[in-house]
Amino acid sequence: MTTLLDFCSLVRSKNAGPFTLTFDFMCHDQSAYDTLVATGFLNKDLFARLYGAHPADILLVNHPLALAVKVSLPRPEVQGDLRDADCYAGQQYAPLMDLPIETDRAS
Repeated sequence: MTTLLDFCSLVRSKNAGPFTLTFDFMCHDQSAYDTLVATGFLNKDLFARLYGAHPADILLVNHPLALAVKVSLPRPEVQGDLRDADCYAGQQYAPLMDLPIETDRAS
């Protein structure tokens, strides 16, 4: 099974202010970046499904020179809210880590 760690040396989530959650996916090398992007795995529908955001509110940016993909979306709960279980959003990437990535589409 192929997962994000097969492509990325760093996967992280964090706050981008109290209302925005951001994810960084930094790839091992050019080949890993090209393959990951070609799979289409990192897409707005995936983040909408996992984090309850509307796809139109999700910003997904490929950074080919940095070998990275950045995704930003509204936080499910405002930072510091009583229902906010991850104040710094540092654990929000966890649901992505074990999802299988289909590499057949990358060919």
